[in-house]
Amino acid sequence: MPEGALAGFRVVEYGDMVSASYATKLIADMGAEVIKVEPPGRGDSARQRGPFPGKIPHPEKSGLFLYLNTNKRGVTLNLETPRGQDIFQRLIGQADLFIHNVHPTRMAALGLDFDHLANKNKGLVMTSITPFGLTGPHKDYQAYDLNSWSAGGLTYLNGGGPGTEALPPLKVFGQQSGFQAGIHAAVASLGALFAQLRDGVGQHVDFSTQECLMAISEFAGIMPAYAKQIVVRFTGNKAIRPLDIMECKDGWIYICCVEEHQWKGFVDIMGKPEWADEPLFATRLDRAENWDALELFMAPWVKEQTVEELYHKAQARRIPFAPVSTMGDLLNSEHLKARGFFVEIAHPVAGKLPYPSAPYQFSSTPWTLRRPAPCLGQHNAEVYRELGIGQKELAQLRTEGII
Repeated sequence: MPEGALAGFRVVEYGDMVSASYATKLIADMGAEVIKVEPPGRGDSARQRGPFPGKIPHPEKSGLFLYLNTNKRGVTLNLETPRGQDIFQRLIGQADLFIHNVHPTRMAALGLDFDHLANKNKGLVMTSITPFGLTGPHKDYQAYDLNSWSAGGLTYLNGGGPGTEALPPLKVFGQQSGFQAGIHAAVASLGALFAQLRDGVGQHVDFSTQECLMAISEFAGIMPAYAKQIVVRFTGNKAIRPLDIMECKDGWIYICCVEEHQWKGFVDIMGKPEWADEPLFATRLDRAENWDALELFMAPWVKEQTVEELYHKAQARRIPFAPVSTMGDLLNSEHLKARGFFVEIAHPVAGKLPYPSAPYQFSSTPWTLRRPAPCLGQHNAEVYRELGIGQKELAQLRTEGII
């Protein structure tokens, strides 16, 4: 089997929940060796998050943790102690990259300030993922996913707008600010690693989750300056129609037929009903102006169709309808099955379960599953032996609660 694209790089992660774990997962999936460091006893908080098989909580069976930490080795280490910090610095001394999401107010207390670690390893690239960055008036603010998503403006984008003022700001499902931060932090880290290969010295990547979320909101943050327009959720009044999500008899479909040829094709699909010839619906601007009436005519007909039938009829006429997929639809998608996107991974405690693999396919250095997510402290003996720590010292470190 060919080696992964990042084989040969050694990465240390000290993270909790999603952002640092996802950044290092992406890097581990491309072949890098990643060592995940967790606090003894409790481990990463993601171990307490579901979903759990059979809905029974278990620290070794969290679907979130298992997904985020495939292809990593895992150790426990108490960084609250001088001995734990000393061992950690030895671990860092062998690393090319260190990624963490420890809050700025705790970094120095845990011995994670960059200047201190760089003295042990001049080539170290260190990426600090924080809610608001390491500088500025908000640098010490705490944040959960909801705080970060709101601070980045995205809950407002999912809120109301003209005609939908009753809709409050809305958070998307799950830990999306963490996943977005992880993706972008991984890219930034790899850029710094390439600079290290070129220049021979490492650097500190100061990563702000708020700025990451602002960066992916397209021009929403600066639309007032460009067009004196506030961007809001894609609902309510629209300048052209039909452009909406409508209910079929077995699910939902996105209907888009705003060009005149698209509208005429859709009218043909509907059997050329008489109401379609009404002057109220003559142009796309008319259809937008009179959408309340048009929707009353369209909705009963759409409700009688199946999603697949209507989608393929529209597709045949080059009308851009789209099924609104449920997660169950995607798990059973023939297209995703053909690409091998879902894989079964056997874990020693959780058993064999399906997981997403990777959203890319390399022709020469393919994604491979080298190991499932580690059990808490699973690789302590293996990793610490590589630092020259013998069996007797390991036993003492366990007794003292350091590992």
